[in-house]
Amino acid sequence: MSVTGILIAALVVGGTGLFIGVFLGFAGTKFAVEVDEREEAIAGVLPGNNCGGCGYAGCSGLAAAIVKGEAEIGACPVGGAPVAAEIGKIMGQEAGEQVRKTAFVKCGGTCEKAKQDYEYHGLGDCIMVNMMQSGGPKSCNYGCLGEGTCVKACPFDAIHIVDGIAVVDKEACKACGKCVAVCPKHLIELVPYDQKHLVQCSSKDKGKDVMKACSVGCIGCKMCERMCKFDAVKVTDNIAYIDPEKCTNCGACAEKCPKKIIL
Repeated sequence: MSVTGILIAALVVGGTGLFIGVFLGFAGTKFAVEVDEREEAIAGVLPGNNCGGCGYAGCSGLAAAIVKGEAEIGACPVGGAPVAAEIGKIMGQEAGEQVRKTAFVKCGGTCEKAKQDYEYHGLGDCIMVNMMQSGGPKSCNYGCLGEGTCVKACPFDAIHIVDGIAVVDKEACKACGKCVAVCPKHLIELVPYDQKHLVQCSSKDKGKDVMKACSVGCIGCKMCERMCKFDAVKVTDNIAYIDPEKCTNCGACAEKCPKKIIL
């Protein structure tokens, strides 16, 4: 190839590149979408975990929603009250009281306490095990399957399988809700961090059936309900529920529970 041909090719390629660069620069300026400064400021305050616990795809999505008024100032479960306060300053609003929450597993049926109908040897995934016979090998159809699907889902290493059941580390938990979403037995819920009394069972079976399956399951005896002076405990569908708004953490229900399933 001649020198002239090489020069012409270089000029064509260079010219094309220059044209494209100028065009893109013009288009970027012409069609740029204006971003609210508050949105960028809020995104800078948010933790950046992009865990989705707020209900949005990521922190930038939440920031945009807050600026538009589509999300609460305290919508980030990971950042909690400190982040809500900072966002409140940016938005010129009061953040209000933020209640710290943590995940809680409503099952105390460890390997020793819960009976098994059969042995499972397959994929270590709770969703898969839940599709097996009787919803898994545990005699209690409401019990934790212990395969760790919630553990894999947690981005904060706050939940682990201990003696066959999932256990939450309250200090590490950010209440993002990932574990809540993946549990096929719906055993995990978000509760106030300061709530001291919780029912570690979710079985709705009758008492006699519960005792056949697990030595620590709630039998719906209503002893806790009768002992509570604040109307905070109610037994519905054979399982006790504690209202955190009414509970004073006096401990009367836990003391009288015959199965010691109220923590």
